[in-house]
Amino acid sequence: MKYSIKNVLSDATQRLSAQKIDTPRLDAEILLAHVLNCRRLTLYIDSEKILPLESVLRFNDLINRRLKKIPVAYLTGTKDFMGLTFAVNENVLVPRPDTEILTELVGEFLRERVGGGIFADLGTGSGAIAISILKFVKSARAMAVDISEAALSVAKFNAEKFHVADRIKFLCGDLFAPLEGKIFDAIVSNPPYIPTNELKTLQAEVQREPKLALDGGADGLNFYRRILCDAPRFLVDGGILAVEVGINQSSVVKNLFLATGFVDVEIIKDLSGLERVVAGKFS
Repeated sequence: MKYSIKNVLSDATQRLSAQKIDTPRLDAEILLAHVLNCRRLTLYIDSEKILPLESVLRFNDLINRRLKKIPVAYLTGTKDFMGLTFAVNENVLVPRPDTEILTELVGEFLRERVGGGIFADLGTGSGAIAISILKFVKSARAMAVDISEAALSVAKFNAEKFHVADRIKFLCGDLFAPLEGKIFDAIVSNPPYIPTNELKTLQAEVQREPKLALDGGADGLNFYRRILCDAPRFLVDGGILAVEVGINQSSVVKNLFLATGFVDVEIIKDLSGLERVVAGKFS
């Protein structure tokens, strides 16, 4: 039997759709393009091309794994963020477009600092936030912390890949613990913010991601309280703290900022109009 790109994609899309995968056609295209090492556009240009059996078998194996709700990013080992293609695996949270708002905010702040400044990224995961900032603010430097050595291995790989390893130091530890005595122009974090009892209600794909990167405690706010408690000791006068927040958390987190003494506290919406980032200056 001969397998054309068009037929293979059609069959995979039907299988994914039958199992209520949210984006069946897109997922099938991404996985086939990964197998063939080509752009998705090529799948349309060469839609009648007959594939070798080996490629079909590899593709079908990935589709079978996708049917088990393994995220596409874990299957391909990559995820695009801020126009860069990051390496990811099951040890790190999959970077999401919503987090680009947080990254851009801190990047723009550092771009205006003399010498680019130095910032801390708490819970760096794949390193997507810190590395993207360094990539676009050439004079900035960073210290990135994660409690997971496995996650830091991924982040270090990405730092080498994007040639910023000489401007970032990776530290294993719990939030500010490895940073004692350091002072930063900015602190950025996309902390765990899902309430513990809501974890079981998340999409099956999200439940495949590291629980350490998701579980924000009983009310989802544990990490914000901890970060805000310590952040003033680590910021220069006029430095900023910026964090991503979950749905319906922005007002509470803003009040935590204000109670800690931060000024010019603002809530920034993402491209979907959801309140996604809270940021404030330390003075």
